Amino acid sequence: MTLPDPLKENARAMATQPERAAPELTVYRPNQRHELGLVRTWAVMAANVWHARGLVWQLFKRDFLACYKKSFIGLAWLLLTPLVAIVAWVFLQQTGLLQPGDVGIPYPAYVLIGSTMWGLFMGFYKSATETLTSGQMIVMQVNFPHEALLFKQTAEHLANFLIALLLNIVVLLAFGVVPSPGIVLLPLVALPLFFLGAGIGLIVSMFSIVAVDLSRAAGLAMGLLMYLTPVIYSDKIAQPLVARIVKWNPLTYLVCSCRDVILYGRLYDAAGYAVCAALALLLFLVSWRLFYVGEHKIIERML
Repeated sequence: MTLPDPLKENARAMATQPERAAPELTVYRPNQRHELGLVRTWAVMAANVWHARGLVWQLFKRDFLACYKKSFIGLAWLLLTPLVAIVAWVFLQQTGLLQPGDVGIPYPAYVLIGSTMWGLFMGFYKSATETLTSGQMIVMQVNFPHEALLFKQTAEHLANFLIALLLNIVVLLAFGVVPSPGIVLLPLVALPLFFLGAGIGLIVSMFSIVAVDLSRAAGLAMGLLMYLTPVIYSDKIAQPLVARIVKWNPLTYLVCSCRDVILYGRLYDAAGYAVCAALALLLFLVSWRLFYVGEHKIIERML
């Protein structure tokens, strides 16, 4: 009896196995992202976010639940924070220090919706500014599309906003204000707020890695910008200079349109809203590409 030849057996086994596809080869070149055109860059980033949707979901669940794990009152902070703000503004109105003018509905309901819509914009802005710093350790250790972090941060903010919006509707009904059926259009109307907030936030996040003071200065500017937007007062302003500033403020049209679609089912100023929405989209696309192109150099600065 002859023993089988191991070499022949191995050769026969390899011949019967299905042919394996060659592993995908990824080639990295210096500044290769600069070679992509505008449209190609946006398509690549959109595909990266879509492929990383599972990671976005897992990071969102982890961070969203972690925010309230070590809190005694948990999600009640979502109710407590706007209520304290309302009490403060109503107190200023009652003492005569604040003259909001004729706002058309009970002032607490007006300032609640206005401040909530402003908070939506600020949430988009902060989500973008914290795109890299919020996941600094994982950014420097794991190779994944970092633009997905923007949408993880945004999803976390939207979850908090949706809970707050439901509470706002309850408060509106308590004051006898019935929301318009046009509220179903709020996600579409609020989309330019995301574009504008994320666009500004991405630019600030890139430069703040090099100069921390820029982030602080931008935060102060955003706080001032709220008082130049008719969020807590009527848009009917007698002082000409302030009225002109409010008119040229793009957030006047974007924030007030979100508020008006909830209360009245219409846009604040359709023409002004369309122009500001287009500019916000353009700013977001440009800043998103700048972030994608300069991402590696930014991360090097974080080391």
